[in-house]
Amino acid sequence: MSTLPITSILHSLQHQRKSLNHRATSLALISLIVVSFYIFFVARPSLDLAPIALRTDALGHAGTHGSHQQDRDDPPPSSRLFRLPSNSQRKTVVSNVNRPQIELDESQELAAVAAFIAALPQNMIPRSIDPAKPIDPQLVLDFDTRSPRAADELNQIVQDVWSRYPVMLFTKAHNAHSREIRRIIAVMDLQPPPMTFEVDQREDSEVLIPLLHRLTSSTDLPLMLIGGKSVGSIAAIRELNESGELHMLITNAGAALDGRKKKKVH
Repeated sequence: MSTLPITSILHSLQHQRKSLNHRATSLALISLIVVSFYIFFVARPSLDLAPIALRTDALGHAGTHGSHQQDRDDPPPSSRLFRLPSNSQRKTVVSNVNRPQIELDESQELAAVAAFIAALPQNMIPRSIDPAKPIDPQLVLDFDTRSPRAADELNQIVQDVWSRYPVMLFTKAHNAHSREIRRIIAVMDLQPPPMTFEVDQREDSEVLIPLLHRLTSSTDLPLMLIGGKSVGSIAAIRELNESGELHMLITNAGAALDGRKKKKVH
């Protein structure tokens, strides 16, 4: 007789324990929802400033072998924070959009095209352009062509490309005149060495050849540029070479004759 009340009491206690477990589970679930809502919607702005690792790789330059040393010398990525552009920066971008692009004369256009295709082997002039018309500066220049400093940056590119490449050759791969002009230059052992393009082997040859003809008033390849100026036809190059005037033009442009031999002597 005494066992019945005890059994009832045990069942009652188990029922109360289950109710408490359900309540605890419900409270935990509600708390999780509240915390998640706070993190993703209320505290979200603070996550925008979380540190991210940035890496700048050197592309388009011959000296890319030094990029690994630069990575070791850089500060830890955690010190670099992503930040939105300031109001002044955004205003500058908007104002530049409303400015007209710089206009290139033929000598500047030639320098811009030469610098563009010399920078990387994969740099190609788009086939969609009309080579009979001035090229869009944005296609061949790596700076904002609408900025107030665009003219200064263009002048710097013109100076840099012809000082780096005083002699530039545009030739054909299987052509007698092209072989002759390469031999003439090879004998001089120039420093810096000439930059040579086998134009007929390039993917953009269909637009690059007529573009060069327009900018240099030449009618055929090979084409030799000394200090950014066309020397003339193969007959004119032969004559200048025989008279010694070709050597003078090249040295005046900044290249040294027999440069490697002079370095060995010293």
